[in-house]
Amino acid sequence: MSRDPAAARTALLDAGTWFADLVEELRPHHWTRPGLGAWDVRALVGHTHRALVTLGTYLTVPAEDETCTAVAQYYALSAATTDPGEVAARGVAAGRELGRHPAAAVRASLERARDALAQVPLDEDPLIRTVVGGTRLRAYVPTRTFELAVHGLDVAQACGLDRRPPEHVLADAGQTVLEIAAQGEHLPGVLLALTGRRPLPPGFSVLG
Repeated sequence: MSRDPAAARTALLDAGTWFADLVEELRPHHWTRPGLGAWDVRALVGHTHRALVTLGTYLTVPAEDETCTAVAQYYALSAATTDPGEVAARGVAAGRELGRHPAAAVRASLERARDALAQVPLDEDPLIRTVVGGTRLRAYVPTRTFELAVHGLDVAQACGLDRRPPEHVLADAGQTVLEIAAQGEHLPGVLLALTGRRPLPPGFSVLG
């Protein structure tokens, strides 16, 4: 599914702004609450924060070979090449690296990502080095929006806050979900579930 580059970048930056605003709402008692899986809220925020950090970093590291050619393929390659234990450990470390002022750290990373994107004209699509290999910027940007939207909702839920991303951010993340489902041949089951025809299996996830 093709995406308008300008709209995709807007969705990403607005997702980042929403997430930064959400983190500013967190209070001291929130940070040690259970977050997601083995993560507490601090580790979950740290992991989500990496969506902004990696964008700014990867834009400075060109790749020679294109390994990932589509948004959904990014997640397939990530699942095949990433050790869940390593991901969990990186999240804990990223949470610690937020330091004493996590909200300020997230806001600063958002601005660095915004500045880095602004340096790339909309008609350019550089090949950057990501964790799954060389990936075009247009394929990478929606993965960052997805991470910020989904994990931002995780943070809000863990902290008992009724917060949701802007509608166009949710729509962008929803498109990514459908692309991942289609790549994994889960789309028929997802469509039947969303239209009330049959439930999904317990524990089902398009991410595997």
